[in-house]
Amino acid sequence: MLTAIVGINWGDEGKGRMVDLISQDYDIVCRYQGGNNAGHTVINHLGKFILNLIPSGILREDNVNVMGNGMVIDMKHLCGEMDKLIAGGVKITPDNLKISERAVITMPYHVLLDCLEEDRLGDAKFGSTRRGIAPVYSDKYSKKIITMGDLFDEDVLEKRVESLLEWKNLLIEKGYGHEKVTKEEIMDYLKTYGDRLKPFVCNVSKYLNEQVKAGKNVMFEAQLGALRDIDFGINPYTSSSNTIAAYAPIGAGVPNLKLDETIGIMKAYSSCVGEGPFTVEMFGDEAKALRDAGGEYGAATGRPRRVGGFDVVASKYGVMCQGADYIALTKMDVLSYMDKIPVCVAYKVGDQITTDFPRGEALKKATPVYEYLEGWKCDISNCRKPEDLPKAAYDYVKYIEKAVGCPIKIVSVGADREAYLEM
Repeated sequence: MLTAIVGINWGDEGKGRMVDLISQDYDIVCRYQGGNNAGHTVINHLGKFILNLIPSGILREDNVNVMGNGMVIDMKHLCGEMDKLIAGGVKITPDNLKISERAVITMPYHVLLDCLEEDRLGDAKFGSTRRGIAPVYSDKYSKKIITMGDLFDEDVLEKRVESLLEWKNLLIEKGYGHEKVTKEEIMDYLKTYGDRLKPFVCNVSKYLNEQVKAGKNVMFEAQLGALRDIDFGINPYTSSSNTIAAYAPIGAGVPNLKLDETIGIMKAYSSCVGEGPFTVEMFGDEAKALRDAGGEYGAATGRPRRVGGFDVVASKYGVMCQGADYIALTKMDVLSYMDKIPVCVAYKVGDQITTDFPRGEALKKATPVYEYLEGWKCDISNCRKPEDLPKAAYDYVKYIEKAVGCPIKIVSVGADREAYLEM
């Protein structure tokens, strides 16, 4: 079985929590895109963990975790993430963590350039996490990168660094007026963190193909959601990689394989980190109440997330982009404080009402058209079967299911691993 777990909306839907739950039925969990610019929060018997780069399957002892060629890897951050997991009692060895030799290294100058450009943009900034993601993906498509596999040939590596810095410093020093980056500091970075990570680097394509032939089940874990996809998202307020399920086999290293199933993750309400149009956004006390109830602060950055009611228009579009076979709905319990629950069923753009997700200026001008559903006003965190849910909560799930046109099979009612029910 080859399954992708992907976000339906803007990211932060609770994919890490669902990967941790569903991965009990899989042998391998593979991240296929993105870097350390977003995080997956998982709570289990060992404690609370925030994972930015390492697949969420690392918290299950029997799972092998793969970091695919579609990722960009900040090696310093990865080493720090490994240290925190190990300190929390998580086993990490080359047997249960494998890094693609084709994965691209996020260099210190990528992070520097990300920060310099966001500062230059000022109020027009894209809302970057300042982790170097856009610069490193730009270099990937300019074919001016260093991969994890390049770490094994130091002579060639040093010459490559010299060539890249000659080019990069033209922009850093003469463009932004910043002090140039030296070969010594880059080589020190590559050696310090590369030496530790080399034992984990391998031919992931060969490994995954062999395991699939042997009958192993593979889960592909996405970062962010459909609306942050570089091609289909709310450009330019997107990530710099393809977050959609169709890219999973490519970014994992097995473009010859086809997915059997795609599970879409979406929240029972909407949340968004960063800049860009967010039609259902709440403000003031209303937003603070929902943000605090849901603990809506970025796992990678700590930034307060923008929040709002469930967005049917955006979610239908996300379901289509992801080709979701079914939905896991997260954070249903967060809505328990509400008397009436807002659901955006259409957008108003100028004088027109639309249920199609717009783009560009039309999306920026869109305002929400709401319906309000009855709240249930009680704790549902102990519900484990559909019949345990209050009628209003059950009706809410069924309303959302019909509205987005995709069956909801799992409903999360709490952060703990077992706090869920199957519909």
